[in-house]
Amino acid sequence: MTSILVTGANRGIGLEICRLMQDRGCTVFATCRTPSAALSALGVNVIPGIDVSDPVSIASLAESLNGIHLDVLLNNAGILTRETLDDLDFERIQKQFEVNAMGPLRVINALRNNLSSNSKVGIITSRVGSIEDNGSGGIYGYRMSKAAANMVGKNLSLDLGKEGIPVILLHPGLVATEMTGRTGIDPSDAAQGIIERIDELSMDNTGTFWHAEGYQLPW
Repeated sequence: MTSILVTGANRGIGLEICRLMQDRGCTVFATCRTPSAALSALGVNVIPGIDVSDPVSIASLAESLNGIHLDVLLNNAGILTRETLDDLDFERIQKQFEVNAMGPLRVINALRNNLSSNSKVGIITSRVGSIEDNGSGGIYGYRMSKAAANMVGKNLSLDLGKEGIPVILLHPGLVATEMTGRTGIDPSDAAQGIIERIDELSMDNTGTFWHAEGYQLPW
């Protein structure tokens, strides 16, 4: 792969993916709402002001990338709030759908002209979006939105498969980021696993749901 776009790249997993791909010598396009000092220091192509829940913002992204081919389009932007049955904030739940499920679909649809046969599409989802694997309940908005993101990816794998573009759903593991309260593995380790899974992605395994560590997850 020679060119990659990563959404939600200003910190955490997205930042580390950009760092690792930059080290590979790839052309990296990094989108975010507001660049962090760490992202700005990487020297990648930063596209600020991008909110994946805002159609106007995504139209601006498409315009800025007009004519640029992408070998990999990695949808990493996401948000997490922790609703319980006793605290069902429906505005928060809806916002998670807008970012976590609608966001990747907006981005991929807007950038279809930047993809071609043998380009690859990844969506960072979560194991907590697995219905079969759910044994604890809670975090309603995040679970629901990630289950929806899984369906987005599966659907896209069938539609984009007609154009020779494989799609993968990726769970990074519990990663020590601001989103998780700094609990879990180092973001660079998760990023390395995600890159390895994208390296292995082909039309033979398109539309599948993987842990970054290298094994498939149940829907």
